[in-house]
Amino acid sequence: MNVYDEVNNLAKSIKESKEYIEYKSIKTELVSMPELKKQIDEFEKIRYEEQLLAMQGEKQSNEKMKKLQELYEILVKNPKVKDYFDKEVRFNILIADVNKIIGEAIKDVL
Repeated sequence: MNVYDEVNNLAKSIKESKEYIEYKSIKTELVSMPELKKQIDEFEKIRYEEQLLAMQGEKQSNEKMKKLQELYEILVKNPKVKDYFDKEVRFNILIADVNKIIGEAIKDVL
């Protein structure tokens, strides 16, 4: 068994998965809607900054968290954006599960 062959098979399987295909499709669709994409990008920028603070063990900004919640509530009123977020979550769960399985397989040497 060649590990690289297996990884390439895994990558191919991920790209052929329903989660990947649906997420890529909705993401491509939203790119064609500049104003909506701009709002999503702003939301994701703030979310990333807050996640980074949390991972570094720093206190998250109450002001930014409130803005993040407000942006989310506005964005999910749009069915396309809600669908995008739902598909993003499903894809991220798939990737997290794959990472967990790999991590479990090698935990005895880490």
